[in-house]
Amino acid sequence: MTENKPKTQYAPSSSPASSGGIPTPSDDGPKKFSGPKSHFNPPEKEIPDAATLRDQWRYAIRQYSRWYSHAWGTAILAGTAFFALGWIIKGENPIPSFNSNNPSSSQNNKDNNTPQ
Repeated sequence: MTENKPKTQYAPSSSPASSGGIPTPSDDGPKKFSGPKSHFNPPEKEIPDAATLRDQWRYAIRQYSRWYSHAWGTAILAGTAFFALGWIIKGENPIPSFNSNNPSSSQNNKDNNTPQ
């Protein structure tokens, strides 16, 4: 019987393009860092003027208001969808307190106390 050796899917090489885009530990490529890490949005060196701060504050309030209203809209929509799903599954109103078919508890007491 012969022993089958598994074949590798790619041959090791020094370039990441030929090895399926997976860089090897010895491959430095374009990832050489020669200086301090630069920020994409560096912090400001001085306090911005009042107009800039006002605009940033208004933008933040607008964003928060938008997220808040989206959250409430989603919650209302989900509640309505679950109520409708319960109605479909049960075949009637899924909330028992809203069921108008059952007589009230005081009506049941009157019926039980009447002589027969």
